Amino acid sequence: MDDLDKIMTVMQAAFDPAFGEAWTRRQVEDALALPGTHYLLANSRGEAPQPGEIVAGFTMSRSVLDETELLLIAVHPDFRNRGIATRLINRFAYEAYQQGARRLFLEMRETNPAEALYLRMDFHKIGRRKNYYRRGAGDPVDAITFAREIDESVLTSD
Repeated sequence: MDDLDKIMTVMQAAFDPAFGEAWTRRQVEDALALPGTHYLLANSRGEAPQPGEIVAGFTMSRSVLDETELLLIAVHPDFRNRGIATRLINRFAYEAYQQGARRLFLEMRETNPAEALYLRMDFHKIGRRKNYYRRGAGDPVDAITFAREIDESVLTSD
């Protein structure tokens, strides 16, 4: 199984199909082919997996100049509530800082329970896209944009 297969396995299990947030394999491939796009994989401890280890989560991001956007973060449902997402965000911030980023961004649907995690990780709400996410026959949901300034302190975060 290559890294793309591992990403897709986690993505298919992690994202609620009602919101259409999961990306297709082609979308992931196309994004990863663009300059400045990166991904991180996480094992069941939130660390970079060793060969043969299960991948429990991932991030995918895009960097331009001194800004990096977290495009996707996912943890397989079987591995949630173990601190993996927190470790992934710390690793993401560390890597982004090492590559020259000084500001991080992410966007999520308003009803996403991950909001508490983002706020705990020092992200702040900076914007809203009205009715961005569609839910079949349900009412549309706003997208919320978050940002976080980063500095050398991310180099010592756990």
